[in-house]
Amino acid sequence: MSNEDYESKLIENIKEHGWQATHVFDPDNNFPSFTYSIGFPETLGYGDFIIFGLRQDLMHNMLWEIFHQIKAGQTPADMMEWDEILGGGFKVISRTVCKKHYHDEYFNSSRWYLNKQMKTQKYFPAFQIVWPGAQQNKFPWDEGCVEDVIGMQPALWDESYIKPTDNS
Repeated sequence: MSNEDYESKLIENIKEHGWQATHVFDPDNNFPSFTYSIGFPETLGYGDFIIFGLRQDLMHNMLWEIFHQIKAGQTPADMMEWDEILGGGFKVISRTVCKKHYHDEYFNSSRWYLNKQMKTQKYFPAFQIVWPGAQQNKFPWDEGCVEDVIGMQPALWDESYIKPTDNS
């Protein structure tokens, strides 16, 4: 699919559904996969969301549920607990993405849409949905959280987070 075809489809999906999800993965499995929304700022008036490290279909469904909850009146905030997003009785927490981590590596199409389609330079704070480990129900910042849960969710909310390189 050409860039032009992708962009046309993206615009069409946002007009039809209010948003689109984009899934990004590393074929070498050096970095966790992620899915992010595009179009939340235009449709809902809030920043886009990103989720790391889960199955693509699950992350997409989580973003749909977030979209519906915001549309129903929920106001996203940092450290906000969200119910009914992950299932299984687990809560997830939204964290505000630091501006320095809101770049093309994580939000490429979202940034393109804001700049080219909405023609705005306004910054809409993006949010990262953080999930707990299934065994201990601990979040990456909790003492005792397992390394796999921490490693699957880059801390885009943390100003000091430095993305590991392929050489690390």
